[in-house]
Amino acid sequence: MRQISIEKVTLNIGAGKDQTKLEKGLKLIKSIADHTPVKTFTKKRIQEWGLRPGLPIGCKLTLRKKKALDLLKRLLEAKDNTLQISNLDNEGNISFGISEYIDIPGVNYDPDIGIMGLQVCITLKRKGFRIRRRILKRQVIPRKHRIKKEEAIDFMKNTFNLKVGE
Repeated sequence: MRQISIEKVTLNIGAGKDQTKLEKGLKLIKSIADHTPVKTFTKKRIQEWGLRPGLPIGCKLTLRKKKALDLLKRLLEAKDNTLQISNLDNEGNISFGISEYIDIPGVNYDPDIGIMGLQVCITLKRKGFRIRRRILKRQVIPRKHRIKKEEAIDFMKNTFNLKVGE
């Protein structure tokens, strides 16, 4: 029950109001992961930014199981298998950005897209985390069963030969 595994890997590109950047982001994520991403929409009105509810502002793709592991290895290679300690939170989740997609192995430059970056989020889990999402008798994960930052670092070091810097 204490064994840590990867629940999902999420790729995210925020485009704001710029619809051409959004279309480039959709094309980029599709070329990286060979899956079709979905658009994200605004829920609130922010008048200063010119946003209104229902306006598409970004795109995301969630991968699980073997596909997530295969892609994650390539994404970590783009960062030279090193992350900062600030890329991890206290619940064991990992988030980092890739500033240029051409750093990812196996992805070639596309002149239609130009130079773009993306955000990568890794969610870790343990057996028993389902009690948080189930319909009947939903419960909070006990504090001793949650994933701590140190445990997440050890898992990533052992699984992906990751180096964590300051």
